[in-house]
Amino acid sequence: MLDEMLENIRHVSQGPVWQPMPAPVREAFKAAPLPATGQELGALYEQFTRYVQPYAVGNRHPRFMGWVHGGGTAQGMLAEMLAAGLNANLGGRDHAPVEVERMVIRWAADMFGFPSDATGVLVTGSSMANFIAITTATRHVPDGQNLRQQGVGARKLVGYAAQSAHGCVARAFDLAGLGEQALRRVPLDTAFRMDMVALERMIAQDRAAGLEPFLIVGTAGTVDTGSIDPLNALADLAEREGLWFHVDGAFGALAVLAPEFAPLLAGLERADSLAFDFHKWAQVPYDAGCVLVREPGVQAAAFAQSLAYLSREDRGVAAGAPWFCDLGPDLSRGFRALKVWFALAGFGTQKLGQVVTDSCAVAQNLARRVQATPRMELLAPVTLNIVCFRVVVPDVDDLDELNGELVKDLQVSGIVVPSTTRIGGVLAIRAAIVNHRTTEADVDILLNTLESFLDVRLAHSQMIKAMAGGVAG
Repeated sequence: MLDEMLENIRHVSQGPVWQPMPAPVREAFKAAPLPATGQELGALYEQFTRYVQPYAVGNRHPRFMGWVHGGGTAQGMLAEMLAAGLNANLGGRDHAPVEVERMVIRWAADMFGFPSDATGVLVTGSSMANFIAITTATRHVPDGQNLRQQGVGARKLVGYAAQSAHGCVARAFDLAGLGEQALRRVPLDTAFRMDMVALERMIAQDRAAGLEPFLIVGTAGTVDTGSIDPLNALADLAEREGLWFHVDGAFGALAVLAPEFAPLLAGLERADSLAFDFHKWAQVPYDAGCVLVREPGVQAAAFAQSLAYLSREDRGVAAGAPWFCDLGPDLSRGFRALKVWFALAGFGTQKLGQVVTDSCAVAQNLARRVQATPRMELLAPVTLNIVCFRVVVPDVDDLDELNGELVKDLQVSGIVVPSTTRIGGVLAIRAAIVNHRTTEADVDILLNTLESFLDVRLAHSQMIKAMAGGVAG
């Protein structure tokens, strides 16, 4: 199993990016009864290779560009095997895997310019990281500790994020009991960043209406276009207004590792909290998100519990406080830190920074090719590694439908997988260059295949019109 998966990773670019699961395979999963007796491992592995492995989402492939997914590494796979072998629970207690995670959190704080005593925890991804940060921010408001016992109640807390902010931010407001309407969505400027004038106006209006602003969420690398909110200006405003400044840096935060892109993130180091993912640009296998909180003790004040069956001792297995279960909602936690350690120590920040540089260079090449192609147009500036564009053809009634169908054609072909989003009200083809295996040759394949499929669709459309005209005549 180990040897064959290593070989599979080595040759991953030779197969299709994605292929649909055949109906009989899907139905077999749906109809499978609860097993009463066991099967041999070899039989289970044979089922995996036939029915699971060929129909994965495809993000290991260099031409998977639809969503911001890292490609993973063989080193990360081996770290996962070692961690599973230990079967350690990192909720707490005194053992070496906990110290590995503390080391990784300290390294993360150093990467982003946070104080060395900043707290943090590894989580499933930025959705959970944002939730932890926003919950922590609610406990930092005046009398915020009362909210742990009494709930938000009559408090009219409101926060602010750009219209381009990830949907998990609104979900965090929902899960934290604030309600999604408590998140004010701020308009964007022409560079697809949060509009500072609009933000200041909204804060003033909310205060005048008797509401209680408590939080500003900046985004470092928006999911649609990769744009970066004006982080320094947001930090200044948050300081003047006495608000918690949180940054969602799910994938873009790691651009600090690339010297040419780090200046775009100036102000990130001033955040009160930061959410980001190691499983994106750092190529750590899923899942490996992280949240950092600047001020020591604040995160524990939001989550720590005192329970008899979780008592801390001065020695023995129950020593080693504080525990990670005090910094988030999870008591049962896997050994994510091992694969993060293998990535940071195995590749080093310079090599990981080069992955960022290379990804952004590939994206710029794609943008240049789009701009040089008569039937295509670029829909947004390329700040980092996300390119949004579309096909534009005269005499086509519905360009949104055409672009949407072309994306599905590409995906089903197995040759390349982009996705779609909406930019300025129109449907865009979106290519996110995150995988360390992706090269300029891969984006050339994307555009060449797209043009080929476009020609086929236009020829088919002309044939249908000609046939309709003949029948009418």
